[in-house]
This record gives sequence, structure tokens and C-alpha cells, in this order.
Amino acid sequence: MKKISLNLRILIPILLLSIISIITIHSALTYTSASLGNLALKQAIWYGIGWIFVFILIKLKNEYLYQLSWSLYLLGNFLLLLLLFFGTPINHSKCWFMIPGIGSFQPSEFMKIFIMLILATMIHDFRSDYDNPNCKQEFLFIIKSFLIVLIPSILTFLQPDTGAVLIYFIIYFSMIFASGIRLRWFVSFGIILSCLIGGVLWTYFFRDDLFIQLFGTSIFYRLERIFNWSQGAGLQLENALAAIGSAGLYGHGYNQTPIYFPESSTDFIFAVFASNFGLLGICVLLGIILFLDVSIIQLARKKIEDTNRYIVVGILGMLLFQQIQNIGMTVGLLPIMGITLPFVSYGGSSLLSYMLIVGILLNISVKKERTYYYK
Repeated sequence: MKKISLNLRILIPILLLSIISIITIHSALTYTSASLGNLALKQAIWYGIGWIFVFILIKLKNEYLYQLSWSLYLLGNFLLLLLLFFGTPINHSKCWFMIPGIGSFQPSEFMKIFIMLILATMIHDFRSDYDNPNCKQEFLFIIKSFLIVLIPSILTFLQPDTGAVLIYFIIYFSMIFASGIRLRWFVSFGIILSCLIGGVLWTYFFRDDLFIQLFGTSIFYRLERIFNWSQGAGLQLENALAAIGSAGLYGHGYNQTPIYFPESSTDFIFAVFASNFGLLGICVLLGIILFLDVSIIQLARKKIEDTNRYIVVGILGMLLFQQIQNIGMTVGLLPIMGITLPFVSYGGSSLLSYMLIVGILLNISVKKERTYYYK
């Protein structure tokens, strides 16, 4: 018999977040369209399926995913391409396939994992081939790895799903930084990116007619939405802030969200939780999230294989960005983007992708701890 000691520092926060997720989504049903069904029940089912995925992955081991990294990457890009032709438009975006009897499927959620896997194997191979790479070798590797991320980014941007594209590049820069690449490349890229962004913004503010000719109206309105966030305008943000601000120390109580705001079970799930459970509830939720993040940081600091370390850093970068962005936009500190709160917001595809991440982390954390017992 084989006995595996699971990392409770990762397992317990996920279990607590799953409970918070289902309870909060159920509370959000008050302002959710009845045509969507019981989202809380659906979330519970997705969590159940997700835990099955976790235990299957623990049996298979991460090495199996690393071996399939290129195949999974190509599959992810193929699905993103198909979306542009056969995706079901929802809110003017083609981000989902509609599967009869099951619901929607969003390939970009799984593409995040595929990018992590392919980058982890590429960085490992590069470090294996070059103990002390020179500038040319590093430059060629940066170009190659950047193109690997650029292809799905373009396909995802065309859907359009700007939030997912940002997450792709957060993963990329986190993992490349962890690879030990010389700091000069990050400085050079920062200068180039600043110049490009400066040029685009100058055109947007001072030559809007030229901007629309170059980039189209879709990108113009997306930027307009981002820059208007600081004014606090819009029903969604105003009502979310009203719900949070009126909650006080203990909140309005479970299932007592005082005011309607769109996307209450997905992008603005934090506002529902905060309005129900107040400042004390917020402290508990943030404490659980912080505990999970610190546990992942501690895992990255352990003596683990390089490939595993790279993917842990990618996971950490993705989770931190989504947590900060989602909570920040809910309270009006950051622009509103279609980015959910990991393990809490409703979503089948996103939740299953997060549970695959849990399986990967548990595999890495128990690798040195596995013990074997024989009868």
C-alpha cells in the first residue's frame, strides 16, 4: 500500500475557500437571473469534479503533464482558434463554447496552465543545455519563449479577453524572472514597453481619430473603460461600493445583499461577501487567501526540482495578480476588468483549471514526503 501525506497548508485553505464560494454564490442568487439556474449547486458540483481531477493528477504525477506540455499547448491554441469561428457570443465576446447539457467551456482558463507547463519545460531544457549562457543565447531564448506566449495572447485578445492576456504575460514574466535571466533584459524590456505604451496613450488622448484608424473602435472603447474607472462612474462599481460601505463591522447578514450590481456571482463576488459579512468577514477571507499565498511561497523556497519551482512561481504570480486585481477593482482602486477571484467566483472552466493547479501544487509538495508501506 502507498500512503501519501498531503500538504494541509494548501489543502485546508482551498477547502475553506470552497465553502465561502458556495455560500456567497448562493447569497448572490437574489440578483442572479433565474435562467442561469442554481449557480451555488452548480459550483458545488464543479468543486466535486475538481477534487476528482486533483486525485487523478496526484496518481498521474506532474511528470506526465510535463511530457504532454507541447501537445497540450497546441491543443489550447487550436481551441482558441476555433473560438473565433464557432464560439458563442456572450456580452460581445467569443470566449466560450456552449456544450449542450453541460454549459459553457472557456479554453483560455486552461491555456494559463498549458503556458505554465510549456514555459517550465522550456526553461528547464535551456538551463540544462547552458550552465552559464551568454547574452546571445539568453536573447534567443527570450524571443522563443515570448513567441510561445504571444501566439495564444493574440488569439485570446481577438475574442476579446484582455484580462486573460494580462494573466498570460504575468505568468511569463514571473517564470522568466525565476529562471535567473540577467536583469538587463527586464530593464530593456521595461524601457521599450514604456515607450510603446507612451506612444499609444499619446495617440489615444491627443489623436483619437488616428487611434481609431490604427487600432479600431473596439480597443478604443476598452481603453476608455479602463481610464474611466477613477471617476467611480457606472452602476456596477457605484452599487458595489454602496453595498460594501454600508456593511459595517458585521455586515448585513447572510443572503442580505442590500443592492443590485451586475456580475455579482463572478467578477464582483467579493462585494457580495463583504456586504453580507462586513469587515470581520473580509479579514477572515483575506487571512485565508494570505495563508494560501504564503504556503505557496514557502513551497517555492523548498529544495524542489527546477521545473517544479518554475511552475510554482508561475502559479503564484497568476494568483497574486488575480486576487489583487479582482479585489482592487471591486473597491474602486483598480480598473474594472473581467478577472475573477480564484476559488471563490463562480465558473466551471475557471474552477476546474484552479483545481488542476491544486493537484500540481500537492504533487510538488508531497514528492519528498511520500512514504511506502507494503503488506
